[in-house]
Amino acid sequence: MQVVRDALVAVADPETAAVLERYFQVRPGGYGEGDHFIGVKLSTIRSLVADQREVAFVPADWLDLLRSSVHEERLAALVVMAERATRGPDPERQLIYETYLASTRWIDNWDLVDVSAAPVVGGWLLARDRTPLYRLARSPVVWERRIAVVATHRLIRAGQTADTYRLAVALRADQEDLVHKAIGWMLREAGHRVDQDELLRFLDVYAPELPRTTLRYAVERLPPDVRRRYRHLR
Repeated sequence: MQVVRDALVAVADPETAAVLERYFQVRPGGYGEGDHFIGVKLSTIRSLVADQREVAFVPADWLDLLRSSVHEERLAALVVMAERATRGPDPERQLIYETYLASTRWIDNWDLVDVSAAPVVGGWLLARDRTPLYRLARSPVVWERRIAVVATHRLIRAGQTADTYRLAVALRADQEDLVHKAIGWMLREAGHRVDQDELLRFLDVYAPELPRTTLRYAVERLPPDVRRRYRHLR
C-alpha cells in the first residue's frame, strides 16, 4: 500500500521517533530491540488510514506494510485489519484472522498486539472454538502469549469471561512482565465490565500465586481496603 507508506513518510518526525524508540525499548536488550521507528504517533496513523476502513481487506495490498521493518508501517496495517475485522463480512474477517496468525513474527511489540488482537482474534473466535487461544498461550514467543490474553478483551465485552480466567491460571507462572500486565489488565476488565464478584472469587484462590504486576493491575478498580487485602495475600 504505497499510498499509506508515502503518507507516513510525509509526516515522519525524527524527534518523535527518538521518543518512541526510548518508550518501546529498541535499545540492546530491550523488548523492542532492533525495531525501527520513523516518528508517527498512533493517532496520526489512524487519521492517515481512515479512508481504508471502507475498503475490503486484500492481503496482497497490505503484506508489505504488515511485514515491514518500519514499526509504524506494521502498525498502520494492523489498524486497518482491526477496523475491517469489525466491519467486514465473515469471509473477509476470516481472511484477516488467518493473515494475522500467519504474520505474528511481525506483531512484535505490545502496541501492535494491543491495537489488533481483540478485534482480529477475539472477534473471530467470539462464536467459535477457543482452542487457538490456548495454542498461542503455549507459544515460546512472548508476543503470541500476549495476543492470546489481549484477544479475550473482545470476549469480555460480550460478557464472556471464562477464557480470561483460564488463561490467567495457565500463564500465572509466566516469566515475562508484558504477559503479567496483559493478564492483570484483562482480569481488571472482567471484574469491571462483567462480574466483580467473579473476580473476587478468582482472587480468593489465586492471588497468592499471581505475579505482583498482575495482581496490581487486577485490583485497580476495587475499593482500597479490598486492594490492600489481596496485596497482603501476595
